[in-house]
Amino acid sequence: MSRHRSPGQALLVAQLATTRPALVRTLAWSAVEALPAMLSGLLLSAAVDQGFLAGRPALGCLWLGGLGAAAGLRAYAARAAFPHVAAVVEPLRDALVARVVRGALTRPEADPAAVARLTEQVESARQLTATLLRTLRGVGVTLVAALIGLALLAPVTLPLTLTPLLLGGLLFVRLLKPLLARRRAVVLADELVAAETTRAFESLRDITACGAQQRVGDALTAAVRSQGAAVRALGRASALRSLAVALAGRVPVLALVVSAPWLVRGHWLSVGQVLGVAAYLLQQLEPAVRTLAGMVGGWVLELAVVLDRLASVPVPVPMPAPTIGRSRSGRALPPDGTGHADGPAVHVRGLRYAHGPAAQPVLDGFELELAPGEHLAVVGPSGTGKSTLAALLAGLIEPQLGEVLVGDVRLHDLPGPVRARELALVPQEAYVFTGTVRENLRWLDPELGDDRIGEVVTLLGATELVGRLGGLDGTVGGGLSAGERQLLALVRTYLSPAPVVVLDEATCHLDAAAEARVEEAFARRPGSLVVIAHRIGSALRADRVLLLDSGRGLTARHGDLQVLSPLYRELVGHWLGSLPQAAA
Repeated sequence: MSRHRSPGQALLVAQLATTRPALVRTLAWSAVEALPAMLSGLLLSAAVDQGFLAGRPALGCLWLGGLGAAAGLRAYAARAAFPHVAAVVEPLRDALVARVVRGALTRPEADPAAVARLTEQVESARQLTATLLRTLRGVGVTLVAALIGLALLAPVTLPLTLTPLLLGGLLFVRLLKPLLARRRAVVLADELVAAETTRAFESLRDITACGAQQRVGDALTAAVRSQGAAVRALGRASALRSLAVALAGRVPVLALVVSAPWLVRGHWLSVGQVLGVAAYLLQQLEPAVRTLAGMVGGWVLELAVVLDRLASVPVPVPMPAPTIGRSRSGRALPPDGTGHADGPAVHVRGLRYAHGPAAQPVLDGFELELAPGEHLAVVGPSGTGKSTLAALLAGLIEPQLGEVLVGDVRLHDLPGPVRARELALVPQEAYVFTGTVRENLRWLDPELGDDRIGEVVTLLGATELVGRLGGLDGTVGGGLSAGERQLLALVRTYLSPAPVVVLDEATCHLDAAAEARVEEAFARRPGSLVVIAHRIGSALRADRVLLLDSGRGLTARHGDLQVLSPLYRELVGHWLGSLPQAAA
């Protein structure tokens, strides 16, 4: 066996180590549960040889009564093990859910596969682990107990039993690698279908505007066909397990039937011993082999694949916060002590980023220069990298090639609190936390006074919302709408000391009038502004417009871009056609 564990194995072992006492108690009750399996052949042989064939039926019934008592003990042990199984499984499920959620929250944009992980893969891991602990522990211990009992009752039959058992086991082990590869292909195909379907539904507007219905339909069809092919390949590989099961479980029974007359005539075995060996083979060994093959070839491999996928979810590693100074303007300085009191320029040079090693780059060779105080709108069809660019600008993810500089600082090299004071990002799904309105709005600058907060609340049109919440001392809870959360996050970001602000569709839940008010206020705010646009008004208000397509960008003024780019003209036509007055 390889000394190197897969990521899924390492994840499972690390979690099971935290529940070691429950595991020990589970195995202890499993050993008690296996006692009847070990005693069954011995008691049956004694009942036949010493009781019924010896003319003492009462003694034979007594031996069989012992077998019934052992069965009762087995039932009690199985019941007693269940609470300890739950003590292992439920913490595993909680740990996996926490891992998936933390990984999803660190992504700069929505990850459709995270839905499949949270709703399907975590629950699969929980159910598979519970099933294996309930069933595999009993079957595995029962198989060992049956072999021990067989060795005690009739050692001469061990070659007849162990030879086909070992050959069948070796054949089954050889089949595990292709079975694992095919199960992994099925899981990846499921994720691909979920991701492609989610993207298609989220991008219906852009798909229609760009006339990409056929291309998107073909992509979805290809994903579904690939999923079907993966399932069929898994079915073909699984069918080969029956050969290994027949060799390991059925051949020993056949060997006993063929050799039993010779063994009895040669006084190697008594009639009772033959019946006891048959009981071990038919009631213990053959069912155990069949169950083990089914579980290892199905549930164990599926659990390994699911855990590998969950182990691949990136989990953020806390970074130590350096000592932070402040410039004369009050903004936090980077750890090296340099500041940008007059507002920094943003330099994007040779940027390349892909979501996976085999994925097409979302951005490739991308270049951008954003002057201090400039207002830039970013547009493009869904999937062209607008949110990825926003995350790269904010330093939330690191490019594979190239660099993003705010002034002369690489933001992804800074810890979160320092980074947020240099560039503030407001995502589409805004974040507020339970606490007072004041605590939420002063989150990025705890030294703000109430007067300044009130000015910005009025400027961005949030007076009614703050009043309804009870003023600055009011409580922010979980009952806010998406638009209300966006408005509070926008006020908080406006109040931040960051000289560069990126709004990643941060006004999509506001109406057009509220959006215009917010963007015009941010445009007058000192510093630079980047807006991921979803309405034409955002492009019209910007100094320049960046059109993203096929991993590269074209930057120009709105009027010039209409002349230079047919794609931009199509987007503008779609925006204008969706306006209420256009329908009139």
